[in-house]
Amino acid sequence: MEHFDFDTVPDRRGTGSYKWDSADAPDVLPMWVADMDFRTAPCVIKALERRVEQGIFGYTYVPEDYYSAVIDWFDRRHSWKIERSSILYTSGVVPAVSAIIKALASPGDKVIVQTPVYNCFFSSIRNNGCEVLENPLIYDGAGRYSMDFEDLERKASDPRATLLVLCNPHNPAGRVWTRDELLRLGDICLRHGVVVISDEIHCELVYEPLQYTPFATVSPECEANSVSCISPSKAFNTAGLQIANIVSTSAERRAAIDRAININEVCDVNPFGVAGTIAAYREGEPWLKALLAYLSDNYRVVRDFFATELPALTVCPLEATYLVWVDCRPLGVSSEVLEEHLRREAGVWLNAGTHYGAAGEGFMRINIACPRKTLLEGLHRISRGIKTL
Repeated sequence: MEHFDFDTVPDRRGTGSYKWDSADAPDVLPMWVADMDFRTAPCVIKALERRVEQGIFGYTYVPEDYYSAVIDWFDRRHSWKIERSSILYTSGVVPAVSAIIKALASPGDKVIVQTPVYNCFFSSIRNNGCEVLENPLIYDGAGRYSMDFEDLERKASDPRATLLVLCNPHNPAGRVWTRDELLRLGDICLRHGVVVISDEIHCELVYEPLQYTPFATVSPECEANSVSCISPSKAFNTAGLQIANIVSTSAERRAAIDRAININEVCDVNPFGVAGTIAAYREGEPWLKALLAYLSDNYRVVRDFFATELPALTVCPLEATYLVWVDCRPLGVSSEVLEEHLRREAGVWLNAGTHYGAAGEGFMRINIACPRKTLLEGLHRISRGIKTL
């Protein structure tokens, strides 16, 4: 059985890493931006090396093998049968969401989001002249979130509400939505003429025994009333390769989205994104399995550390992603104050919960996708910083 090394601590400073080179002090440990401190799967690296050896990096043709790799992966792993004609490629999931909103909404429309939620949703909505309409998730006080369907019914009934951006699985709450939850959401949106944009970028980062359900597989009606965004970038740590796919069974919607992709000038992808995606989806499954086991152990380390060192704070259950959501409200300070204090006084950079909407006030997001040694150093810095508040 092949061994994969997740314990080696890489030196990422000075490499052009947004995560590591953005800090204003060289000793700050970044546990914020959602990329991993692991080398990607060896099969991806080898595919990129082969592409580099060719030495010519002109405009990229996306071959049929690319589409078949995507289709085979989602069919095999998630029983999602995607038609070749349903796929559009673009340079990332955020550009995809932005282009879909441009294509399917008009300035002044309202777009529903379930807060706290990925911060780029807000900018994608506002940059297209639309209004954010929040459907806050329900927090049970013990770390678990659920959908507020009664509020969603009210928000979806607003005649100006035309789209809902779903985070499936959810960032930062770490939820893996069940088929029943997705079906109920889909039914509400369908009845009120609200199209669902499902961001499924974290779909491979789901921990056993839970299973990710593609929104498009919930029912024929959900498939017809949705557009899905997928990419290997989170699971294989390849965000810099800048490639993603938009999936829609509606020819009319695809034509509008394709037009918006061209208007936004995100219609071209680079050769490394194509080669990396094919390799990841064809050969990367063993590496992904080992990664999930390592991340699961990292989460247990975080949970046990907080229980011992910071028992007043609640670590939310992590069903998916590598982003741990922590309820820090007992500290009595705002998320932004806490983020700044930890960065300046403890040398560790986390994400303030308010980046994800007002519902995130009092919470912090911690990126645990790093070698165990780095994780433990970060946890000790967090503890020291909190104890000096």
